[in-house]
Amino acid sequence: MRPTILKRLFRRVASTAALALLAATLTATAAAQPAAAAAGLQQVTGFGTNPGNLQMYAYTPAQLPDNAPLVVALHGCTQTADAYYTNSGWPKFADAWGFAVVFPQTTSANNALSCFNWFDPADDTRGKGEAASIVQMVDYAKRTYGTDARRVYVTGLSAGGGMTADLLAAYPDVFAGGSVASGLPAQCATSQVAASTCQYGPQSQTPAQWGDKVRAAYPGYSGPWPRVAIWQGTSDYTVYPANATALRDQWTNVWGIGQTPSSTDTLPGNTIRTVYNDASGKPAVQMYSVSGMGHGLAVAPGSGDQQCGSTAAYFLSSICSSYYTGVFWGLDGGTAPGDGGDPGDGGDPGDGGDPGTPGPAACYSATNYAHVTAGRAHMSGGYVYANGSNQNMGLYNVFVSHTLKETPAGYFVIADSGCAA
Repeated sequence: MRPTILKRLFRRVASTAALALLAATLTATAAAQPAAAAAGLQQVTGFGTNPGNLQMYAYTPAQLPDNAPLVVALHGCTQTADAYYTNSGWPKFADAWGFAVVFPQTTSANNALSCFNWFDPADDTRGKGEAASIVQMVDYAKRTYGTDARRVYVTGLSAGGGMTADLLAAYPDVFAGGSVASGLPAQCATSQVAASTCQYGPQSQTPAQWGDKVRAAYPGYSGPWPRVAIWQGTSDYTVYPANATALRDQWTNVWGIGQTPSSTDTLPGNTIRTVYNDASGKPAVQMYSVSGMGHGLAVAPGSGDQQCGSTAAYFLSSICSSYYTGVFWGLDGGTAPGDGGDPGDGGDPGDGGDPGTPGPAACYSATNYAHVTAGRAHMSGGYVYANGSNQNMGLYNVFVSHTLKETPAGYFVIADSGCAA
């Protein structure tokens, strides 16, 4: 049940103090953004009962394919849906790769600083408040845009990142993956007073204790679990980097894969990517540590394929996080892990496919990273090798691409010169 009017008024006053750290620089350097009105971004009303009193905005590319994926993108404190639409880079890849984006928006009616209430059990738990409103937006997208229910993803910055983690815990049956940018572990705080403590540094917990917070959010659920990307600047003094470590511990524990990296590599923007594979060898958790970056979402303005976004308050020039997150989820022309649609991966446990049964022979053109993610190749010592033939494909990154021919099923060979049957 929603809080009483008196409680809501108290929340609006108290949250200013509890969340001062989270939005101090924002309120000092940026005026409140106007309501979303950018071309292409449309407000949607009547999407549900809306128990969390949120606003829904959506961007749908022209000629959106049937059964397209959906990305839900949550803004930070004092920001709006329009700010995230304009600066995050997600619309660029929605156009290029063919998916819809929903931008939920909260206001000062919910929180004095227009933060998503990631710390309030009345708003961040299954079936309640803001979390329930966001899931109603997903349901609307399924009905209206024909969204593929198996390929729904959520991402967010700062307070939006905290809500993202809570949504992944409360609704693992809704979200196939998530990306937490400068955010907090799921259920790090359950009160306004505890919120700022989490920002400075989450409480000392073992990976199992962090994982238990996720498992308790939807008791009885046994998977499949969302695949999680974690983005964090090393110089973030608003949401301290210890939160990224806690997120890593939390989600690797949920996946049951431990905290020893499967691989580590260096990306543009002085970014270190650490990958944790699941039992099948596919990345389940990825942590991106951006050297020297403060509190914000990493963007890389420009027209290149791997560039995106624009700089603004808390949109920081470094690396296009939306690009790498989208590739991790399989939005770049492949299919997301566990969606049952990649004929080369044979399906994941729980996706309705036949685990371990490869699909029919076919040809695939993709980056080395995408081939590994899709299960057509594997990585060893920083290099990628085709499954079956074990041919060396070069470095494990998104810059080297090959065409692989699957012949027979489950056996891949390099076929860059042609892929005739």
